[in-house]
Amino acid sequence: MKNYFRFNELGTNYRREILGGLTTFLSMAYILVVNPVMLTLQSIEDYPDELRMDYGAVFAATALAAAIGSILMGLIARYPISLAPGMGLNAFFAFTVVLGFGIPWQTALSGVLISGIIFVLLSLSGIREKIINAIPVELKYAVGAGIGLFITFVGFQNAGIITNDDSVLVGLGDLTSGNTLLAVFGIVVTVILMTRGVKSGVFIGMVITAIAGMIFGQVPVPEKIIGAVPSIAPTFGVAFDAFGNPGDLFTGQMLIVILTFLFVAFFDTAGTLVAVAQQAGLMKDNVLPRVGKGLLADSLSIVSGAILGTSTTTSYVESTSGVAAGARSGFAAVVTGLLFILSLFFFPLLSVVTSAVTAPALVIVGVLMASSLKNIDWHKFEVAVPAFFTVIMMPMTYSIATGIACGFIFYPITMSMKGRAKEVHPIMWGLGVVFLLYFIFLK
Repeated sequence: MKNYFRFNELGTNYRREILGGLTTFLSMAYILVVNPVMLTLQSIEDYPDELRMDYGAVFAATALAAAIGSILMGLIARYPISLAPGMGLNAFFAFTVVLGFGIPWQTALSGVLISGIIFVLLSLSGIREKIINAIPVELKYAVGAGIGLFITFVGFQNAGIITNDDSVLVGLGDLTSGNTLLAVFGIVVTVILMTRGVKSGVFIGMVITAIAGMIFGQVPVPEKIIGAVPSIAPTFGVAFDAFGNPGDLFTGQMLIVILTFLFVAFFDTAGTLVAVAQQAGLMKDNVLPRVGKGLLADSLSIVSGAILGTSTTTSYVESTSGVAAGARSGFAAVVTGLLFILSLFFFPLLSVVTSAVTAPALVIVGVLMASSLKNIDWHKFEVAVPAFFTVIMMPMTYSIATGIACGFIFYPITMSMKGRAKEVHPIMWGLGVVFLLYFIFLK
């Protein structure tokens, strides 16, 4: 086992990998609650119940899709990266495709399945790997830092430290709120632990925050530990049903849906792989070893998730919290996957994993990821502009893919105007055009 996961080469051990896998799971556990709420349109009160997805089935599908994706990534690519149904993609699935376009959720799942199959073909052909390796190192560093700012913003938002302000878009939240105070407490505790050099500071900070929350009544104390596992029957295999009626599936509207699933998942995954790999020290000469296997694992997880009955599964930036806790190999991802399986039985216990508990981990990981900014040559304006746009547009637009798109559009432009057009890989030229067309026709 140690040899397969290269423990000695990576300077890790079972304790660090298990702790890292557990930390990643705790950072991702919110998806077990958020995804069913999102996909079943719980916030839409007057939506017909017969048109909703089954809540229990979506919960089971979410847990199983995350388990399968994480284990595949750990075993095939041996990366400490875990997967689950992606935030943003589930919102697009529920509110744009189902609610906005009026496409039944069954047909929408078929769209996810088709995008996953296309991903598998692209991964097996090596096209996705070539694209990622063609990205210049400066933009890879920018992607990592941008994701760091993005997840820090998410952490602040979830904790209520940053809230909506109609006058200036965002503003400081109510710091007297119990939930916000708990998150601030967690951030302070985690900062102290990390400053003192405690390797498991992120995980320990989350545990202390959860305990403090239960003591002061901000985090619910679980009423029971074990609950019944809901049936997955209402959603399992439904993605295949629409193929019996091609007229509903192959329409202009569905083409847009499939292309959007493809676009966002492709570059969210690429950005996450690069960001986590950089933090874990896995990048070698601007090349991510075994990236083809990582992309294949990611593609297979999309297919399995669609069959189970959930929106697009993707690599999670929360995996960086596990890396911060010591994870370096795929064994950590396997641990996370197994914990997702266990979560089917211990769902009531996950009630302690609130936004206030996970916020400190997201904020501190953002600090760690922002360190890659030092590797960008800011004195070269032709490099600084696309790198800056990549970094700043992720939190500003609340989209990793949009940040990548902006940077990739400007990179060929600035390099050409500087007389360095020959240094731009043909793939980067192609991506610049594709992203520009995306903004014009799809966005």
